[in-house]
Amino acid sequence: MSAVERVRAAYARNAEAGRPEAWITLRPEAEVLAEAADVDRRVRAGERLPLAGTVVAVKDNIDVAGLPTTAGSPAYAYSPAEDAPAVARLRAAGGIVLGKTNLDQFATGLVGTRSPYGAVRSAWDPTRISGGSSSGSAVLTALGVVDIALGTDTAGSGRVPAALNGIVGVKPTIGLVPTTGVVPACRTLDCVTVFARELNLAREAVELMSGPDGVDPLARADAPAAPLDARPLVAVPTAEHLEGLADGWAEAFQGVVSRLAESGVDIVEVDIAPLLEAATLLYGGAFVAERTAAVGDFIQEHRDLIGTEIDPTVAGIVLAGTEARAADYFRDREKLDRLGLEGLARLGGAVALLTPTTTWHPTLAEVAADPLGANSRMGRFTNFANLLDRSALAVPAGVVDGRPFGVMLTGAPFADRTLAQLAERVAAPPVELFVVGAHLRGQPLNHQLVAAGGSFVAEASTASDYRLFALATTPPKPGLVRVDGDGSSIAGEVWRLPARGFGRFVAALPEPMGIGSVRLASGSSVAGFLCERVALEGAADITRFGGWRAFRDSVA
Repeated sequence: MSAVERVRAAYARNAEAGRPEAWITLRPEAEVLAEAADVDRRVRAGERLPLAGTVVAVKDNIDVAGLPTTAGSPAYAYSPAEDAPAVARLRAAGGIVLGKTNLDQFATGLVGTRSPYGAVRSAWDPTRISGGSSSGSAVLTALGVVDIALGTDTAGSGRVPAALNGIVGVKPTIGLVPTTGVVPACRTLDCVTVFARELNLAREAVELMSGPDGVDPLARADAPAAPLDARPLVAVPTAEHLEGLADGWAEAFQGVVSRLAESGVDIVEVDIAPLLEAATLLYGGAFVAERTAAVGDFIQEHRDLIGTEIDPTVAGIVLAGTEARAADYFRDREKLDRLGLEGLARLGGAVALLTPTTTWHPTLAEVAADPLGANSRMGRFTNFANLLDRSALAVPAGVVDGRPFGVMLTGAPFADRTLAQLAERVAAPPVELFVVGAHLRGQPLNHQLVAAGGSFVAEASTASDYRLFALATTPPKPGLVRVDGDGSSIAGEVWRLPARGFGRFVAALPEPMGIGSVRLASGSSVAGFLCERVALEGAADITRFGGWRAFRDSVA
């Protein structure tokens, strides 16, 4: 669709999605439409814009010119004159920024609840957390409001919320994407990350943003890893490191391991205890002083705001670094080096370590009851990556108990493309589904598509050999039937669902509905709702309305 059409669809989807807390600043629709019209004009003029028709959300610790940067604290807000390079490069490719997203304050947390702007709720279950700290970015991507969202990652903030919301989260090698214009959490460990519903789009965004900017002293040029061997070796944790996972997750993980093995990957079990011990240094040692260096002075100067505009849990973590001494840091640095050497040596020739992305998906109430303990459980497999200069990629791997389950591949620096190749073997390709009735956006059953991980793709119509009937059901539903003659084109929508979400969705369909192949006006065919002819007895033929929405409007 054109950029203008995509922007209109984004604002409509945002109104339906029911997650206002995911935004801190949402740009006026008219302003964004004007920007989209310019993108469409440039495309018509022959300019190559690889992200034309793509809408973007940006975590509110990354600068967007003209919008305040708050890092999740109203008192901290400032107005940047320029886009961060990561944002500027996406915009130069035709991406259109809708606004700035909510986060765990100062990017300190993996839960998505530590914000005076409100706790961000899961895209799948509003009683559960979104994960953080890139909470709003992940949820808006999962709900189909945006195509790409930027986050940041120091301890897992670009991976944990991806897993909990059933989307892709790319944490590039440190320095590939400049962090100029990013409020630091731990400056030497921070990464700009990407969320998307599709791996290829997420990787394209990373490629577009990569490269030194001449300002960030930690930015570095790419040094791509060698291509995968014919039978790559992937390490997985031994059983004791998978204890304490949410119910069903260990079994789901073993299913992913089996799929990888069947795809031609050799699997080796590894005791990753040194890596997990290294992970504890991020918050349990002197490294936390880097957070104090970043925003500790601001919190000290605004102690009177703790409990209102400054989250008390975040304040406690950041100010704890004032107690660290230089000697403590160098002792911890040596300990990290030794643990890293031992842990990475145990991986041997493995090109990646495969783990669950996180360990559980708590409710909002569980996190409120134990803010530190609940958060600590989230980062078991993520916390060591940036400390040891690893690349990482989180991908959806199915649904357990009605909620997403995700896995993570962690590899050497600059192994980003290698991890993407492996990730393609983990997840089955998504399925496109054409809907014509109660599952359309704004209709009473649309939530079922969203709960199955679905995302809106485009409005579409069938070829001209279908008829539409109003069935006597509760809630009201139409029946779409293909005919040999005297048919018409019927309006609907195309949605994209992960393979497992599609399977779960189809299994729950009541009679007389079924899924078959629907031919679209474009000439392509996709899966879609079709109705058994036996159900049409006594049903009203509503083909003349051209679609379900027009019929329902006439009834109203």
